[in-house]
Amino acid sequence: MSLAACASRPESGYLSPVAVMAPGAVDHTLLVATTRERDSRPGTLFNGERAGTVDYAEITVSVPPTHRESEIEWASTPPGDPNAVFVVRSEDYLDGDKAFVQALNAELAKRSPGKRKILLFIHGFNTMFAEGLYRLTQIAHDAKSPAVPVLFTWASRGKPTAYVYDTNSATAARDELEHTLRLLLASNAEEVNVLAHSMGNWVTVEAFRQIKISGNLDQVSKLGYVFLAAPDIDIDVFKSQMRRFGKPQKPFYIVLSKDDKALWLSRTIGGGVTRVGDNPDTAELAALGATVIDLTDVKANDSTNHDKFDQLAAVAPELRSVLAQGIAANPRAADLGGGVPQGALGAVVSLPITLIGAPIRIIANQ
Repeated sequence: MSLAACASRPESGYLSPVAVMAPGAVDHTLLVATTRERDSRPGTLFNGERAGTVDYAEITVSVPPTHRESEIEWASTPPGDPNAVFVVRSEDYLDGDKAFVQALNAELAKRSPGKRKILLFIHGFNTMFAEGLYRLTQIAHDAKSPAVPVLFTWASRGKPTAYVYDTNSATAARDELEHTLRLLLASNAEEVNVLAHSMGNWVTVEAFRQIKISGNLDQVSKLGYVFLAAPDIDIDVFKSQMRRFGKPQKPFYIVLSKDDKALWLSRTIGGGVTRVGDNPDTAELAALGATVIDLTDVKANDSTNHDKFDQLAAVAPELRSVLAQGIAANPRAADLGGGVPQGALGAVVSLPITLIGAPIRIIANQ
């Protein structure tokens, strides 16, 4: 429900290509898979209505030289000044699976061996197409990630009052997300990492559940990190999903904040049942095979405390180091510079960066 700082929602016109390249700006080429309907309005590409089949696009977005970490600089009027705001440099629809995979492999080929990775982002509730596109751009840029950013965007209407419509749209997109995941895993990528936010976690976990049930797990070894940020999933439903998985070989990383006001509202709508993203019992989640990244003590950039995950991009290398090496045994004095040993439940890792001034608690099941 928290929105980027712009005068109005970017429903239409914000994706019109800007030919001028600003000095110091950085371009990022994103691949898009979507269940949204194409929109004929200039600078829009896709709207919030549901399409009959999955559709694809390739879009290059420019990040301005004045960009601030964790922020999206929006144009007050579209398409915007590339010296000061995010703008689209080029955009094109891609017709079918073959064209999508060819474009993806072409981007992967620009990376050297060892860096041919994919970052797949699945957005949450109340998200317009341009908002999901620019959020993934911000995350990829701030993380300085060499991965090819891929956006899976389902048909959210981008309205706070459309919760039921969005829930059904996310559910209807399960097969298409499963199909997209299989395309990514079968591509020339060396690793596929996944980041889902809010309601996007529902369709993500369901897609993984379907892959598990199918028994066809070719190329699943390419699956890297799976981050579930502020998951808007009924805790009992999540337990059922995890029972189907069994304890995963690679843990899901659940990014949560116990002061998440948006999930409090979702819990109210859902009959008072706890959502995974605001579950106070982090040990319970760890016992299911998840590793919990608790951002409760981190100051949010939004009033609902629902979008704290976007700040993790700035500390991505340090966070990857922590997760790769294990959790510190000493809950008070983890030092990323000296290496992090295997450790115990409830360890606290302090990331040395001014953007996040509070400790990040990382909780894993021993």
